Amino acid sequence: MTDARSYYGRPVVKEPTWTWEIPVYFFTGGMGGASSVLGLSAKLFGNEKLSRTALYIGAASDAVSAPLLISDLGRPERFHHMLRVFKVTSPMNIGAWILTVAGGASNTAAALELLGILKPVKLLAELVASVFGPPLATYTGVLLADTAIPVWHEARHELPWLFGASGAAAAGAAASLFLDPDEAGPARRLAVGAGAAELTLMQVMEQRLGETGEVYKREEAGKAGRAAKALTAAGVAVLATRGKGSRGAQALGGALVCAGSMCMRWSVYKAGFQSARDPKYVVKPQRERARREGTKASTMPGESRGAADRGT
Repeated sequence: MTDARSYYGRPVVKEPTWTWEIPVYFFTGGMGGASSVLGLSAKLFGNEKLSRTALYIGAASDAVSAPLLISDLGRPERFHHMLRVFKVTSPMNIGAWILTVAGGASNTAAALELLGILKPVKLLAELVASVFGPPLATYTGVLLADTAIPVWHEARHELPWLFGASGAAAAGAAASLFLDPDEAGPARRLAVGAGAAELTLMQVMEQRLGETGEVYKREEAGKAGRAAKALTAAGVAVLATRGKGSRGAQALGGALVCAGSMCMRWSVYKAGFQSARDPKYVVKPQRERARREGTKASTMPGESRGAADRGT
């Protein structure tokens, strides 16, 4: 069996420095981005009540997202400094621009809708928000996958899709909280379909990660992950079976799906800390890739090159 020890058993990579604001930002950003798309889509199909509701939800989510991100950065000027450059190779820099444009557009559209003025400008703002909505809902998955944290980097094929599906489910579920069943049909169907996709992607990701994905069954990541699956599955079931005929059931299902979406973000967030803490989740995947690609694994601190070549 491959030895996964590091120098004195110390972590090979540092744990993330992010605080609780980040997983909450992942949730609000995903819901806000997807809500912008839902709002414009509803407008195109003539469902004005759903369109306005999704617009306000998206604007509120985007308005909350910026302070959450700035709070984690510690000083407001750091967010400003990220906007002084445009670096296509940096998901964090691109994300700051996406949030700025999407949030500015959605809040402009919501304000104009509330005031009932400048309808052409409002429509343009809605269009801009909906264009930047999908990137806002998914770029955080790319951001996590671009780190050295094993469980995030190895899930680079699933995380953007998972975050996008979860954001869409939360957007549909949130809109369902404020509308009668007859008006919330598209939002309810979005929550059901995207919620089912979220559950599927979570399962696929955990299975494909193999041993690296063990962290999703342990400690805080495991608890949050199990809660996410149970809440989302229950919410999808309620919306699909009872939501059309009962506003109370629809509201319950929507609340469950939103709670499940938040728990999923928390599970992914905590999994990163747990993965970075244990050297085996860094060393083993590295050596397995080296064997597949016919290259040599990097030498660990305190380990001879011969030991690294032998995989011992």
